[in-house]
Amino acid sequence: MRYLHVDVFSSQPYSGNSLTVFLNPAAAPLSGRQMIRVTQEMRHFESVFLTQDASTDRRWHARVFDLVEELDFAGHPLIGAACVLHALHGVEDTETWCLALKARTVDVTTRRRAEGRYTAVLDQGPAAFFGEPDIPELAAWFSLEADDLHPCLPPEVLSTGLRYLIVPVQGDALERARIAQDLEALLAARGAQFAYLLDAAALEGRHWTNDGNLEDVATGSGAGCAAAYLRRHGRIGDGEVVTLHQGRLTGRASEMVISAHGEGGDIRSVTVGGEVAFVAEGHLRELPA
Repeated sequence: MRYLHVDVFSSQPYSGNSLTVFLNPAAAPLSGRQMIRVTQEMRHFESVFLTQDASTDRRWHARVFDLVEELDFAGHPLIGAACVLHALHGVEDTETWCLALKARTVDVTTRRRAEGRYTAVLDQGPAAFFGEPDIPELAAWFSLEADDLHPCLPPEVLSTGLRYLIVPVQGDALERARIAQDLEALLAARGAQFAYLLDAAALEGRHWTNDGNLEDVATGSGAGCAAAYLRRHGRIGDGEVVTLHQGRLTGRASEMVISAHGEGGDIRSVTVGGEVAFVAEGHLRELPA
């Protein structure tokens, strides 16, 4: 099985968020258990497995796995996967790819910049808002003080594919933040799957696994929610394109280009994009049982 290793949300290899993209032959499909074993072997945050639709080379079925489970949606694997498809099957400098996940189908537009260098924009669709929970102990979840939370921007649960609790912070809180306890059950009780810390003034975010053991370099699904949140609260204009930063504190600075179209709670379209750099490619010599 052929795979390519790319770095997403970076113009240069060895920065941004790394990803392995596997071309899964339709004649010999892998099971979900095999896919997660392969992902764990590679030790990237996520891997994506692509199988071509029989009807066209512009539509592919995608399954995304992190180190624990299959994901219904993810940002950086779809952006990286689309750029790999462009490198292998693209004819024009700009192409659009249809990627069908278990839960939804999305379009990704890619552009070839140079050999091994691409840009891509993922249309995450509309945003859904699920309320602004009152959580008195919220700051303590991230080893912060109440004054570190933004006084004018409320925490809010929303989704552009996955449900995030957006937690706006101010000052140097983003640098000092650490997850103090496993947030899985606490977030679920508020209708969220994950938390994303956002400095709206600096346009920078941070995201960890819910147990705090791993910090993500660049979170495309979280960036989509951040874009919708910033637009809903008037921090970016309708359709305005801005750059959201993440990963600086992991040593792999990343840039995600985001925008949101709509007003208030009616955010009709959210896009997340960035650059992709190719690092390596190879073949699996043996598959897990």
